[in-house]
Amino acid sequence: MDFLQAIVYGILQGLTEWLPISSTAHLRIVPAFLGWNDPGSAFTATIQLGTLFAVLVFFRKDLVNVFKGWRVKGSAESKVFWGIFWGTIPIIVIGFLAKDFIKGPLRSMTVIGSALIVMGLLMLIAERVAQGKRTFDQITVKDGLIVGAFQAISLIPGSSRSGSTITGALFAGLDRATAARYSFLLSIPSVLAAGLYEAYSERKDLFGAGMGPTLVATVFAFIFGYASIGWFIRLLQKYSILPFVIYRVILGVIILYLASTNWFLEKRLEGNRTGGHEAVRHLP
Repeated sequence: MDFLQAIVYGILQGLTEWLPISSTAHLRIVPAFLGWNDPGSAFTATIQLGTLFAVLVFFRKDLVNVFKGWRVKGSAESKVFWGIFWGTIPIIVIGFLAKDFIKGPLRSMTVIGSALIVMGLLMLIAERVAQGKRTFDQITVKDGLIVGAFQAISLIPGSSRSGSTITGALFAGLDRATAARYSFLLSIPSVLAAGLYEAYSERKDLFGAGMGPTLVATVFAFIFGYASIGWFIRLLQKYSILPFVIYRVILGVIILYLASTNWFLEKRLEGNRTGGHEAVRHLP
């Protein structure tokens, strides 16, 4: 991976991690269109630490308040803390037990395209049916369990961590802006665990010859991730998530069509014939 590719991957990660359009899907799709090799789930999980740091900085006041008040029984801070704690368990357990499956067959373009469409439609249903009104101060531990269960769905590439958790939060009765805010806070433990685990597991590749590109991608992921958080929350305070749903469905249909015509396979073979790296792994 050269530095130009690292910059593109970092920007993609930063822009799409917190928008409900799936960063994993875009980090698989864009390289395929450009004829680049799949950066892999380990690289993706590692540069997520950049977007994680963006959340820590952006929500630093919320996090300080939660850690100050988590021992106060019945307080809003305590409910948020325990909601995040219990809500993190499903994705940690399922992610560990199914890690080989997630890194392999689930990274196919067919799965990604289908997940984009299905989760997009679920997002729309959640917004139209749930009509949540509860704010951040009204979050309960039960909300954490519900949103945490939806977060586990994000292990399927194309689902989107923010898309699935925001959907769960809307079904739980939270308003759109609160759903996004809680979604981002809930992501912190799981993103941190996945990033550190993958960084350690793949340390020879990521921090050997690939250390420079990995660090560059992580820095750009932080910069663009921080910018996208504030923009997205402000947008949800005024507007519907319908544009993201439309984008997901259109992109999903395009991907499924290209997968059905073996376009991604042809791109890989073309890269092999010209001496390049394999453009796409785990094809449909």
